[in-house]
Amino acid sequence: MTYQYTPKGVCSRYMEFSVENGKITDVVIKGGCNGNLKGICALVKGMDVDDVINKLKDIKCGFKDTSCPAQLAIALTQYKNEKEE
Repeated sequence: MTYQYTPKGVCSRYMEFSVENGKITDVVIKGGCNGNLKGICALVKGMDVDDVINKLKDIKCGFKDTSCPAQLAIALTQYKNEKEE
């Protein structure tokens, strides 16, 4: 299943990811720090959704209360909550 998310409070503008059997199979993040986000996308592919949420949820960017990785964790959490409904 492919899920789309609009991040809030960060430089990235769009996130899209796919999940199969609880594992992330693809991630695309538009906007933000291109190299860093490509690295994050590559690192989380194949990982369990819950593991990614736990690792990324509390990351901050500078003086912001959130970050692109934390926004990805929020997107994954929303995906899980919608899936359970």
